[in-house]
Amino acid sequence: MNCRVLALLAGVVLQIVTADARAQDSTRLPPAPTDTLQPHDSVSGRRTILDPLVITVTRAGSTSPLDAPFAMTVLRPDSARPGQRHTALDETLALVPGLTAVNRTNPSQDPRISIRGFGARSAFGVRGVRVLRDGMPLTLPDGQTPVDYLSLESVDRIEVIRGAASALYGNASGGVIDLRTAAPPPTKFAGEARQWLGEYGSSRTTIKGGGISGPAYYQADASFTRNGGFRSYSRQRSTSGFARLGAILGGTDYALQVLAFDLGLAENPGALTLAQFESNPRLADVPSVNKLARKEVQQVQVGLTASRLLARDEVSASAYIGGRSLYNPLTFAVVDFGRRTFGASGRLTHIFAAARPNRLTMGFDLQGQSDSRRNFTNCNDNPPPATPTPSCPVLGSERGSLTLDQREIVSGAGAYLNDEIRLSERFRVSGGLRADNVKFEVRDRLVGGANPDDSGERTLNAVTPYVGIVSRFSSNRSIYANISSAFETPTATELGNHPDGSAGINQELAPQKSTTYELGSKGDIGRAISYDVALFSTRVRDELVPYEILGSGGRRYFRNAGRTNRRGGELGMSVEAGSLLFNSSYSYSDFRFARFVTDSTVYDGKRIPGIPIHRAQASGMISRGVVFAVIEAEAAGRAFVDDANSTQAPAYQVVHFRAGARRLFGLPAASLVAGVQNLFNRAYSPSLSVNAARGKFFEPAPGRTAFVGLTIGLATK
Repeated sequence: MNCRVLALLAGVVLQIVTADARAQDSTRLPPAPTDTLQPHDSVSGRRTILDPLVITVTRAGSTSPLDAPFAMTVLRPDSARPGQRHTALDETLALVPGLTAVNRTNPSQDPRISIRGFGARSAFGVRGVRVLRDGMPLTLPDGQTPVDYLSLESVDRIEVIRGAASALYGNASGGVIDLRTAAPPPTKFAGEARQWLGEYGSSRTTIKGGGISGPAYYQADASFTRNGGFRSYSRQRSTSGFARLGAILGGTDYALQVLAFDLGLAENPGALTLAQFESNPRLADVPSVNKLARKEVQQVQVGLTASRLLARDEVSASAYIGGRSLYNPLTFAVVDFGRRTFGASGRLTHIFAAARPNRLTMGFDLQGQSDSRRNFTNCNDNPPPATPTPSCPVLGSERGSLTLDQREIVSGAGAYLNDEIRLSERFRVSGGLRADNVKFEVRDRLVGGANPDDSGERTLNAVTPYVGIVSRFSSNRSIYANISSAFETPTATELGNHPDGSAGINQELAPQKSTTYELGSKGDIGRAISYDVALFSTRVRDELVPYEILGSGGRRYFRNAGRTNRRGGELGMSVEAGSLLFNSSYSYSDFRFARFVTDSTVYDGKRIPGIPIHRAQASGMISRGVVFAVIEAEAAGRAFVDDANSTQAPAYQVVHFRAGARRLFGLPAASLVAGVQNLFNRAYSPSLSVNAARGKFFEPAPGRTAFVGLTIGLATK
């Protein structure tokens, strides 16, 4: 996309008055730009009052979404779509243009989350997208994000950058998702308990509370989940919790944050072939059942933050430590894994008052992870072996011979600088630059005899710039353009998975790098309609591509595609008319391999699998007094399942419905919600295991599923 094309698109965008930068947010944007940093948001009834709306995810320093020179969405999911169960991010992140979040219906796997295709091909965890909680990173220095331990009960606002953001956030920043905790209740104590019950043995109990006492505030929540699972062999048993304790002392806001998670059981039903999916989507993959594939996790992360607002400065700093243990029998091995993580960051923003005021932001990020990984032969078989074997010497033992024993150490360091200059009342220009260094080290502990020492190290560097311009062509509308960049290193696991079965670091697998050209417009039309439209073209070099090898037992390996081109558009619209609120989003994704040649095949011109060309979502909410009803719909076109484009996953359309009542029995904090997911009982598979061996591409979603939830609350003065 060259300058002439951008100029032409600018003319088109100025004529478009559809879409919604805040696909689910009923927030009114401020009538005029402001450079004043503001305190926490306040909520009044259903509508959110932000005076003005402050965005915190953008290290670029903008204070309003209209001043951000890139596509971004600010969500208040429970405001626009009340009655959510807070069980997974796919429900919370619905209706964001360009973002796809799908539940894999597999309790041992995180949801697939992608932004403009970044992260769509992840085999485990979240890849290609940076995830934060209250500004603290959940994404590891190697770019992987486990989100199973993320509690959603106290999340009030979500800020999403829908595009390349490595210039501000570093590795794996094809997009950014920052989940923000609600402000504490303005009383000494307020709490609630909620019970959800549903089909397939689903039960979820949650409690949460918080309050303010003098300069101190606190919040906490806990959830207890039990689920029999829609699919065979997909039971789940987990406990999660979140706590935040803070105080404002001497003008500085200090906060201690804790995330805790205990996954006692998460069975892995695997993926299905098309024939299996069409005959019975509730089936489980036979090898997964025979090998007792599952996951058990314990994790704790503790962080401390401090921030201070001055007349012309904002200073913030944070540090965190964490630990995770994982016991993970898979079809090809039993993985026994322990991790320690730590990190720190700092940021300073200064506003210069001059003829052309500018906002300068500088900061740094330091992260580290140390993983102790041991792989054993999986000796679970049906039928079991009659006699001991060299790889399974003890009959009845799940773990056989030790095949890998190594420590994997990853460290990341990055520094960034960003400046936003106000050229006039209408125009602002921003530019940023970041330098990153990510070091991988493997210390082989299985050495001797036929096992060589596979220890080694590798350092990957990147410099990622961006430049953007935004124009307020009216008080509540803007148009913007930017050129941005992103990079994504392979994870420690991806670098360690060698097709030949050897250990150590893959020295050939390169990080992927991308450049994006983007043009868009966002704002309000009157007081009833909000819109957002974005057009983009992204060129990716050395895109990381997963694949499987027959006989590998489902293990994923990775290689680089030479070049890929991604062209797309995003539209959304929010309309509010009295008691009715309507939200919609549409994403067009024309993503192709430009140059991709393996040893035996040329994939040039093929579509990148796992991503439908067309995807649309919509929701409608009506509220009358204490009663509300929400209907949600999603439609997605066909998507290819492999690089060769040999098979397509069927298109699907699905509808969900729920209704509820507040202030039951005359109690202000009592409510009841009942709903049905997949109202018309469609068989569909929104999640695809790309390039899977033996044709096992499909991870079916549940059929028609009913649920009910009751909430009781209590508050004191």
